[in-house]
Amino acid sequence: MSGVTLNSVIKRYGDVQVIHGVDLTIEDGEFCVFVGPSGCGKSTLLRMIAGLEETSDGQINIGTRDVTHADPAERGVAMVFQTYALYPHMTVEENMGFGLKMNGHPKDEIAKKVAEASKVLKLDEYLKRKPAALSGGQRQRVAIGRSIVRGPEVFLFDEPLSNLDAELRVDMRVEIARLHKELANTMIYVTYDQVEAMTLADKIVVLRAGVIEQVGAPMELYRNPDNRFVAGFIGSPSMNFLKGEVVDGGVQVPGLGGEVIATSVALPAVGHSVLVGIRPQEATLEHASSPLKVDITEQLGGVAYEYLTTPTGEPLVIESKGDDAVSAGTEVKVGFDPARVMFFDAETEARLR
Repeated sequence: MSGVTLNSVIKRYGDVQVIHGVDLTIEDGEFCVFVGPSGCGKSTLLRMIAGLEETSDGQINIGTRDVTHADPAERGVAMVFQTYALYPHMTVEENMGFGLKMNGHPKDEIAKKVAEASKVLKLDEYLKRKPAALSGGQRQRVAIGRSIVRGPEVFLFDEPLSNLDAELRVDMRVEIARLHKELANTMIYVTYDQVEAMTLADKIVVLRAGVIEQVGAPMELYRNPDNRFVAGFIGSPSMNFLKGEVVDGGVQVPGLGGEVIATSVALPAVGHSVLVGIRPQEATLEHASSPLKVDITEQLGGVAYEYLTTPTGEPLVIESKGDDAVSAGTEVKVGFDPARVMFFDAETEARLR
């Protein structure tokens, strides 16, 4: 097993630079998730580690080895793709062992490694089946098994669950988390789904436009984001952002009827515009005579989401317990703990602390 280190890594396509000097250390045995919106560079960065994309500048180390310009087969990595890429005419057993067979490994060794991988992934009863006789989740487990038998130092996952339905995605998240616990290998996982990132990762790397916005443990990013982008991307539903203005004694929020939020945060000068961040889980709704009304209530059983529009036209989402949900059309007031509110500079979007 080995960790992965990126030093000032850059990727260019002609005159267009898409990865901008990334520095990152992934410890041995760590589960690291690259997360960000479409086009942020997360898959490109993963493919650079795999050797499927050439590194324009900088250095990539796996363990103590400089693999910046090494062939993919020499890097000690195995990659699981979004598509399963299984051979339809081969059985599960043959698919899992094919890479070893092509590299000239003895049949006994191949059979042993396939048996070990199938036991870990609970595929024993499917070994003689062909891919057409498997569900999407089972096919993805076969693809993961094909990587396991190679005995890589580092596992790379490129949005492996995006082709599965919602229920299977949950099941496979659990399977991958269990797999990491059993194998204890370094794993790097790419996803656009912040729920996957929060539930799987030891470390999350939030990317935007080829730049790392913040690195940290899931709850560290949730509780202590560095900027508006990270605050809005991590957490479901996303954080609410309302316009505010610094006044004597705090921040006045027009969307909440001009309420002034007192804070110990170091604010800019009076009159400066700021953004006020309130998480849906950290606010409540109280029945009150008010211009603020619930537009729609989304009832999910144990929890409910109330969608509102402030008098200034800003969207607002509040999470409630299912039994405490407020019905659409009800006039309400938003309650919250001022200590839980976050403030961001309106121009730079940096967190004010």
